[in-house]
Amino acid sequence: MQGTVDGFSYGVVTPVVAYVMACLGGALGLRCTTRSLLVARSWRPGWLALGSAAIGSGIWTMHFVAMMGFTVEEAPIRYDKALTFASLAVAIVMVGIGIFIVGYRGATGTALFTGGTITGLGVASMHYLGMAGMRLRGTLDYNTLTVAASVVIAMVAATAALWAAAQVKGFLWSLGASLVMGLAVTGMHYTGMAALSVHLHGPDTVPAGASSAEILAPMMIGPLAFLLLAGVIVMFDPLMVMGGQPETRTLGGKGARGPYPVPRSGDRHVPDSRREPRRRPGYRSPQNR
Repeated sequence: MQGTVDGFSYGVVTPVVAYVMACLGGALGLRCTTRSLLVARSWRPGWLALGSAAIGSGIWTMHFVAMMGFTVEEAPIRYDKALTFASLAVAIVMVGIGIFIVGYRGATGTALFTGGTITGLGVASMHYLGMAGMRLRGTLDYNTLTVAASVVIAMVAATAALWAAAQVKGFLWSLGASLVMGLAVTGMHYTGMAALSVHLHGPDTVPAGASSAEILAPMMIGPLAFLLLAGVIVMFDPLMVMGGQPETRTLGGKGARGPYPVPRSGDRHVPDSRREPRRRPGYRSPQNR
């Protein structure tokens, strides 16, 4: 028997909230990617890892917020906790691979294509692994062409978002990139859901597992707390907000270690050739000897 599927049982509430969560995770993650391009190489892995976790948490939360609005009229739905948690790990790891490629290779064509493809595949893998964790008295069937379209949407939009983040041209660039990233996740999600059909069979019983609300409510505490922490880091880092870069230049000639701040005339700690040199205590000038 064909099941009656409804992906919007709460109206527009779940799609809107899901999109906001995807944008929030994307905004924080892409700003961290931008910041990694402005810091010393030793700090770069930390910023990229923070960005990967932010994007992965955002898209995972988006998925299950959207799934709270998904129902099959004739059958209750439960979720396998192990596969659900595994989908979160897959999202963070695969998004991280794509971000690290762009973070270390820059906005080159090859790096963007590779990083965007892996990031998009990470979004798609998280979605379909989370769907595999559904438990109901029936089977899930997918239209192959629609599934392929959902994966392509994720890869193209993720590539565009990484390109915008790598431009390092200010807050508006990152804002636009996060909106594109949110579009990639939500567009991929609902395109994938459009490919789904449910065929029911067996007795009318409730399968084992946790409902979407039961499994999402406790899990949202961790990702939301993490996104809040990442947001605080962004807010208190001027370069993260403005997307600027300090004025620097390399001093000391070839082989000198840098960059070092450019001295400004008038700074008290910067020697000025127009000032009288400092004298050590007890020093007497030739005129006073």
